[in-house]
Amino acid sequence: MAGVERKRCPKCSRTLSLSSFAADRNRPDGLQAHCRKCVAEYSAAHYRRRQEALGKTVREKVDVPSGHKLCRTCGEIKPHGEWHRNATASDGLSTRCKACRAERGRVDHLKRQYGMTEAERDEMIASQMGICVICLNAPAVHVDHCHETGSVRGVLCFNCNSAIGKLGDDPGTVRRAAAYLEGNAWKPTLVAPGVYQLPS
Repeated sequence: MAGVERKRCPKCSRTLSLSSFAADRNRPDGLQAHCRKCVAEYSAAHYRRRQEALGKTVREKVDVPSGHKLCRTCGEIKPHGEWHRNATASDGLSTRCKACRAERGRVDHLKRQYGMTEAERDEMIASQMGICVICLNAPAVHVDHCHETGSVRGVLCFNCNSAIGKLGDDPGTVRRAAAYLEGNAWKPTLVAPGVYQLPS
């Protein structure tokens, strides 16, 4: 190969410098027939076919600029500021971006707290025409459940969900509150010194 500084790759039809070819002692010129890039592409394609035959998913390599990372969940390349820190990871960052972690957290919370999926919650909201079933005005955004049985009752707005919670989720207290607002306060009756009787 003395005096020859370039070689043609028969696969990509490019004439390249000798450094573009890996060594191969079994060939007359001491170099592989195909350039490094073509060999790498062939190897990657062969590996992908093998993995797919095993039913495995092969991730495509993506060029990511410095100071950024690819989120495999949403497929977006984001700056490092959009990731939580993870000291155990090789790059010191979480595997999901902050937005995807938050979304995953909401999904996990729904399943863990209420035993329902996002689709089931959305179906319930749709059945309420998207509004709170108490005030019939504000958007339904908070899943409400019985603290004793754990069963989901509906999806309420923030104010209504907070209100029934502060009233102890007690139907009697809520009814008395409604009567009070209507001007029919349920006042206790004095039956003996220091003894009061509440209306039934």
